[in-house]
Amino acid sequence: MARLTADAVIPLGTLDPAAPLDDLDWLGKAIGDARVVAIGESSHYNHEFVQLRHRVLRYLVERQGFKAFAFESGFAESRLVGDWVHGGEQDLGHVLANGMTSLTGLWTEVRDQLTWLRDHPVGCYGIDLGGSNISLLPGLDVVLGYLAAADPDFEPDPAIRTTASAFAAESPFSIPAAIGEHGKLPAEAKDALTARLAGLATHFSARRLDYSGRTGVAAYEHALLTLRTVITLDAVVRAMTAGDMRTALEARDATIADTVEQILRHEDRIVLGAHNGHVQRWRGTMPGVPPAAPMGLFLADRFGADYLAIGTTSGTGEILSEGPDFYAGKFFSALEAPRPDSLDGVLDASHDGLFATDLRSLSERDTATLRAVTEQRMGSFYSGVNALDAFDILVHVPRVSPAEPDLDALEHAPDEAREMFAKWIASRGKEK
Repeated sequence: MARLTADAVIPLGTLDPAAPLDDLDWLGKAIGDARVVAIGESSHYNHEFVQLRHRVLRYLVERQGFKAFAFESGFAESRLVGDWVHGGEQDLGHVLANGMTSLTGLWTEVRDQLTWLRDHPVGCYGIDLGGSNISLLPGLDVVLGYLAAADPDFEPDPAIRTTASAFAAESPFSIPAAIGEHGKLPAEAKDALTARLAGLATHFSARRLDYSGRTGVAAYEHALLTLRTVITLDAVVRAMTAGDMRTALEARDATIADTVEQILRHEDRIVLGAHNGHVQRWRGTMPGVPPAAPMGLFLADRFGADYLAIGTTSGTGEILSEGPDFYAGKFFSALEAPRPDSLDGVLDASHDGLFATDLRSLSERDTATLRAVTEQRMGSFYSGVNALDAFDILVHVPRVSPAEPDLDALEHAPDEAREMFAKWIASRGKEK
């Protein structure tokens, strides 16, 4: 069985975000002057990956001077998070449920992370398209609200929101139904929505001086960037319903990269948390989908060595379910031991505990070992990868487990999310 030598292994003492940080001292030298440090995860909603992100974030803030955190969640919705972290009075449960999309805020580990961030001067930004990557309404309502304040005499075409409402989703559990509703729309209605959104963008650009003068540059730029995410999401949904998943994936990730670049106009250095499939500098593959360029590849193209990617691998445990099981309320499935010749398998065989490895300082022997690896586990499937090109650092977690549902946040979540979580929580109780 292939494995790394002991020289490549950097043992990590704990994942506890509150523990002393001395076992991460090597990380400061490894990141150097990088402006964007991206921390991946092999699967969403795992306790260990959220804790790893929190712990690395704490290290980079406290010891390396980072002052911004970007995360894989809707840009428009994340204003709630940023406001709360900087002293806002909203209930934290409401912020977790409504300021973080795709169920990412409904976990106690994320509550702990936001609570820690509130005690530190760190900017917080969602970078994704929003609306659980299906509904245009959250971003569109931000844009329309801005227009009402900046230009009360301007009346956007009401058909924009009416058509967008036809395929809105209450939560991620509504995604299949929303895609179905979009597919039922007449081609003329879809085309008209796309054209009207483009017209709205042109209007925004033409009125830049007037609007920024009335509302301030920051408010104008936030609304404009939100509109761009809405326009991309419209294109993504159209691509998905047409079966063009490569365009859907690349359009999403290109816009995420654009959003990160815009944030860097105001922040010196960013810690960025997202799935491995987004942070890697390697065209990702999914079953039945041609290789698609992820956010990490776009950012590396723009920032070169100023972009550093930390990927993760895992051994066994439980990971997020995919397909019908997830939509039926079975959120997590058993994670079998990785294939021995996969990236996860090689790292799992290399050390018994939690550890990291810096891929840029490997011996010739360890470099050759990883050069021979051609796939990495992404959830329950394996994706082609060249680890040495895709990542700078890897962290291996021997066993992963579900994060803990945050009952307060769930009280503020949409009805269908509460119902599905209740099913899952009840099933966990029976298993125990």
